[in-house]
Amino acid sequence: MTLAPFLLPGKCRVAAVFLQLPLFWGALFLAQTARGQSPDPYPPTRIPDRIILTWNGDPATTQAVTWRTDTTVTEAVAEIALADGTPAFPVNAKTVNASTEKLKTNKNVAHFHSAVFSGLKPNTLYGYRVGAGKTWSEWFHFRTGNDKPAPFSFLYFGDAQNDIKSLWSRCVRQAYSTMPDVDFLLHAGDLVNIPARDEEWGEWFYAAGWINGMKSNVLTPGNHEYTRTSSGERGLEAHWRPSFTLHENGPKGLEETVYYFDYQGVRFISLNTQAMLNDSTSIDIQKNWLENLLKENPNRWTIITHHHPIYSTAMGRDNADIRDALQPLYEKYHVDLVLQGHDHTYGRGYNLAYGNSHFDKGPIYVVSVSGPKMYNLNFDEWLERVASNTQLYQLISLDGKNLDYKAYTATGQLYDGFRLIKSKKGTNKFYDEAPKDVPENTNLPESMIKLMSDKEINLYKQRLQKYLDRKALRGN
Repeated sequence: MTLAPFLLPGKCRVAAVFLQLPLFWGALFLAQTARGQSPDPYPPTRIPDRIILTWNGDPATTQAVTWRTDTTVTEAVAEIALADGTPAFPVNAKTVNASTEKLKTNKNVAHFHSAVFSGLKPNTLYGYRVGAGKTWSEWFHFRTGNDKPAPFSFLYFGDAQNDIKSLWSRCVRQAYSTMPDVDFLLHAGDLVNIPARDEEWGEWFYAAGWINGMKSNVLTPGNHEYTRTSSGERGLEAHWRPSFTLHENGPKGLEETVYYFDYQGVRFISLNTQAMLNDSTSIDIQKNWLENLLKENPNRWTIITHHHPIYSTAMGRDNADIRDALQPLYEKYHVDLVLQGHDHTYGRGYNLAYGNSHFDKGPIYVVSVSGPKMYNLNFDEWLERVASNTQLYQLISLDGKNLDYKAYTATGQLYDGFRLIKSKKGTNKFYDEAPKDVPENTNLPESMIKLMSDKEINLYKQRLQKYLDRKALRGN
């Protein structure tokens, strides 16, 4: 459809556009209704949207950006300049051509564009914008990473997945408004629930909004980023790779899902546990790749993220094959922290194989959830602090030999915390810093109680009591 008002000059053009917009969306609604579809709540236009920063190279000297438009935009670019306090900083902007990929979804057909800024100065503030012709985004800022070890922090989110616009948005926005100087955001899978529904991706990008354009995102896929292919097998959903420009330094066939990068003295590694569950051969492929990375690791710290937990927090779940493959490597090479999702509960704890000596020998494992979908806790022996029916986000800060971890509720209340102090030998001393005045939330939500039998409720209470008894014996 061609809107004639766009041909009008100045204020007349603007006024006419606003007059005709209801007619346009009304016609679109009627057309979609006639086809048995609901209207597209997040339609692509010529104006760039779903703008998101990621890395697919050295964070100190490169920066990737991805965005979406409608299909009338066939050639897109990004502009970048050193940022300063004057409005004239874009005068010296450089232009970078973007690559373009078409994606047909259940709601629309769109073009996804990606550009990579390279040759950047470390620890430097840049401004950038994306667009084409006379249609541009606003100018955003980002800061490159340092090219040597230096203090930094990042936010970690478990599954968003359900009611993303309605209820996950408050969590990611509270996180950023509390700690706006974080370096990046890490998502441990299940960003959406039904990945073939473009409207759910629209909600995810809407919820974080311009934050995604200012801070890099590190993403690992969950089972809800996979869908059935035409052959009946489960494959990575078509939205993933066009939406994000991630590292392609993992095993062949697992690009942008299995990858690593080094950031200011820390090696970050993303593993694809859903691929392991889909095809057992992927376990050895990723295991061998991982061991080589851990062997040749010049960084003081190592943090790994994947979706399915080594130790589960929810009733009836156990990823034994994944645990058997990965846990020995985590212990052998002194991985410090493993950040996970999937179980829709919160749990933080240690490596069972070492008991109380886990502070020196094994990583700290965390399972968290940032969205509203909740499961029942299993209260397994590895757990030291738990939460039921609670949306959380985590702030993790590293400074030399110190790693500080803090978990906050969606309202910004500190819920859990610990500190790791690394010795010269590479082992960690653990300090529990969970707030003593904040009791653990172990109550079952009413919605779950209504679905449980009396027997199930009694079993839950028995597991809870055993967990509390264990904590009492340990003195916490």
